[in-house]
Amino acid sequence: MDTPMEKPDGNSPGPVRPVLEAPDIARVLTRIAHEIVERAKGADDVVLLGIPTRGAHLARRLGTKLEEITGRPLPVGSLDITMYRDDLRLRPARALARTEIPGEGVDGRLVVLVDDVLFSGRTIRAALDALGDIGRPRAVQLAVLVDRGHRELPIRADYVGKNLPTSLRETVKVQLTEEDGRDGVLLGVRETAPAGER
Repeated sequence: MDTPMEKPDGNSPGPVRPVLEAPDIARVLTRIAHEIVERAKGADDVVLLGIPTRGAHLARRLGTKLEEITGRPLPVGSLDITMYRDDLRLRPARALARTEIPGEGVDGRLVVLVDDVLFSGRTIRAALDALGDIGRPRAVQLAVLVDRGHRELPIRADYVGKNLPTSLRETVKVQLTEEDGRDGVLLGVRETAPAGER
């Protein structure tokens, strides 16, 4: 597990090591799905909204797991937060992702936001703003595959696949089959600490 691997992309100059592999990701998603059913007392009014890109894939996978547990499909959609980010003027222009709200809507329902990595909390703040423009859920919860710490806002996840304490020089790269051809979470080291991201 600690053996250095090749770099997953050009953003991580140092060696990387896997911290979760495909079977681990499948296991934690199953656990999170069971936790959602338990806390939501059957998940009758749950709507899953994934934050593109990888959060949307994870939301669909969670939806499949929840259907296996409950015996019925749950509404799953995606929530683009691009125009709600507080770093729009600091970064190059980015393409808009898709927002897909299930036909049942979100009003009066328990919305579970799904993302791959929780870092500063700014992505989730943007997601809450975007969600507020769509409707008024009964409650909002957060499910993340990895919580790497370093919060800048008072935001915490209700469901966490793996708590992964990191330094600011470290990078966390989530790979999913739908985007990357494989499942995994890789921990790497960059040469300089980032100036506030996620």
